[in-house]
Amino acid sequence: MASLKEIRRRITSTKSTRQITSAMKMVAAAKLKRAQDAIIQIRPYALRLHDMIGQVSATVDDQEISPLTVSREPNKVLLVVISANRGLCGGFNANVVKRVIEEATVRYSPQRAKGTLHLLFIGKKGAEILKTKGFGKWPQQNELVEKASLSRSNELAEELIEWFIKGEYDRIDIIYNQFRNAANQAVTTEQFLPVKPVDSDRKNQKQPDFIFEPGLESLVTKLIPEALKIQLYKSLLDSLASQFGAQMTAMHQATDNATEMIRDLTLEYNRVRQATITSELIEIVSGAEALKS
Repeated sequence: MASLKEIRRRITSTKSTRQITSAMKMVAAAKLKRAQDAIIQIRPYALRLHDMIGQVSATVDDQEISPLTVSREPNKVLLVVISANRGLCGGFNANVVKRVIEEATVRYSPQRAKGTLHLLFIGKKGAEILKTKGFGKWPQQNELVEKASLSRSNELAEELIEWFIKGEYDRIDIIYNQFRNAANQAVTTEQFLPVKPVDSDRKNQKQPDFIFEPGLESLVTKLIPEALKIQLYKSLLDSLASQFGAQMTAMHQATDNATEMIRDLTLEYNRVRQATITSELIEIVSGAEALKS
């Protein structure tokens, strides 16, 4: 049985931990509000822009309207992995890592065996965990995690587009946590390049009769890169909101667990204290009886 001094020390330590987790929960909640507002604002624009590309490409039958829409045999593949720079956010990082391993060992197993599956990390934790699992060391863009600025995101998107056009990669996917709510994030693998063609059902639907000015080619040349930039930026904002939501949930659970532990330790302290007092009383009574006899 633990001594009273040891139990008091554990209670004090647990209360101190609870203060830290409670503070981290409030900080994450404040950051989540800003990140959630940002992703809610950009989603309608991103979806509408994607829809416009679908409508425009549906007006062209079997033509390569842009080098970014050309589908090639995926001999060289790049996975852009978005995770966090820190831990203490539940399964946020672990879920992304699990998806990367799944893609590498199932979908892109031939490319990995040939050494043509490459990774680009946005976030330290994903890179650290996957390095321990035999994925080696790959380039990182960790500053985009905390400061997901549109200008810096556009620079990365332009690099990815250039790599695809030059043939350095035949396919580029983004793996990230898609934000749904504070307690729910969905790991998503999203095709970045080549631009996904319109599905057959959509293409068979009657499309608006567009008049293109100055022309279809120049419009698509401008529109598709802009849509790709917004797609990458939206993925970063989705991941950031998911990270803060996961962190807030994890710290909330940690705070509740600390409160429960303090309650259990307090009960144990009272039982030990009562047992100690009872034992001392028995010793006093026994001593008194011995003196009488």
